[in-house]
Amino acid sequence: MTEKVSGGVKPVVVRGVAIGGGMPKIVVPLTGASAAELRAQVGALPRACVDIVEWRADFFRALADTASVVACGRALADQLAGTPVLFTCRTAAEGGQAAIGDEAYGDLNVAVAQSGTADLIDVEYERRAAVVGRVIGAAHASGVRVIASNHDFAGTPARDEIVARLVAMQWLGADICKIATMPHSPADVLTLLGATRVMAGEHADRPLITMAMGALGVVSRMSGETFGSAATFGMAGTPSAPGQIPAEDLRAVLTVLHRALSG
Repeated sequence: MTEKVSGGVKPVVVRGVAIGGGMPKIVVPLTGASAAELRAQVGALPRACVDIVEWRADFFRALADTASVVACGRALADQLAGTPVLFTCRTAAEGGQAAIGDEAYGDLNVAVAQSGTADLIDVEYERRAAVVGRVIGAAHASGVRVIASNHDFAGTPARDEIVARLVAMQWLGADICKIATMPHSPADVLTLLGATRVMAGEHADRPLITMAMGALGVVSRMSGETFGSAATFGMAGTPSAPGQIPAEDLRAVLTVLHRALSG
């Protein structure tokens, strides 16, 4: 792939999906608590509107049983038949369901990376540095791409702080850097979008994913191509975070904006 995003950043290509090239890619989460629920959710996906499927494993009842997680991940990959899979165990500290210590968090993500059942793994960059480094190293050794992430449900940091967090994720060696913030005013949304523009244009050497959560932040989920965010999250049934909209609606808006920007 030779297509580049702002700042000369090459897309991260996973199973033919270029994250960072052209229109932002749509990621749709699965939140089933069991293998049967997950199978049903996959069956109901609007495939034409989904670029990447995120398995939010923190909703999975058998999360403590690594063998069950790996087996379920393998079944999901088979059912999705080539659609890229992002494995995410979102912890309670960042708005998720998993109450899990750093070492167990690292062990789980390493096991999934080494199993070959996921194409990408989300790693919360504020976990203990040695654990984050271990997961990133294991993922890369297994050919799995890493999204370093940070979720601020308390509010929206200052623009320079958002940029600093994204830069720190680059230093860790993640393939894609992601941040989500909670706006309390339209000005907060503009702060997030401004930070995205600065990061993409002045600092980034890899794709970014940024969003403001909640109803105020919906516009940020649609405008990534303008400001420099390479992917966005939409829902198919049950949202995994505040402000997600149906994937079909998201695809329609992204298409309109892409056509306008393509001239």
